[in-house]
Amino acid sequence: MTPATNTAEKMRTLNGLNIQKAENTIAAFKADKNLARFQFRARNTWINGGENRSTIRDFYGAGREDTSRAATFEFTNGEPPVLLGSNEGANPVEFLLHALAGCVTTTFVLHAMARGITIFELSTELKGDIDLQGLLGLDDNVPAGYEQINIRMHVKADCSEEELDDLIGYAKQHSPTCNTVCRPVPLVLERART
Repeated sequence: MTPATNTAEKMRTLNGLNIQKAENTIAAFKADKNLARFQFRARNTWINGGENRSTIRDFYGAGREDTSRAATFEFTNGEPPVLLGSNEGANPVEFLLHALAGCVTTTFVLHAMARGITIFELSTELKGDIDLQGLLGLDDNVPAGYEQINIRMHVKADCSEEELDDLIGYAKQHSPTCNTVCRPVPLVLERART
């Protein structure tokens, strides 16, 4: 094998993902399960009314604090006028749909790569049904969150319909955001004491 061939092998990609890097990461996680433990973080500051701002930068993963991010990501949460806001940004339940779309898509693409499936087109539409009587405490029988979320995935790939259906089911099972939403997750909400 020539150096050029060796370099080409290392840079093989499928669906925009480096296959060798994926294989190396999986091998490292198998060899040391502690490397697979990550902690992601967000910080939020209230601005006014329904407007607040979240920042995301640092996280712990692969056995250390990550320093790869030169800039902080900033997200403004807002509300539409009908919910007493001024459209400062998407509201948090819309951000949840965004998070679901991104995670299910990324999980789908990752596992398509692992199965050798080439994706030509991929898009999703999400709808979340919510009754705000729960948020407002008007009816204790109405949940405060989404009653149902529908994700419709449009996919063109070089595989059969059955393989696509299997991959979609696999993505739903293995998407961290989808999994978090679909099962009860302990959440601690406490006041910081100074």
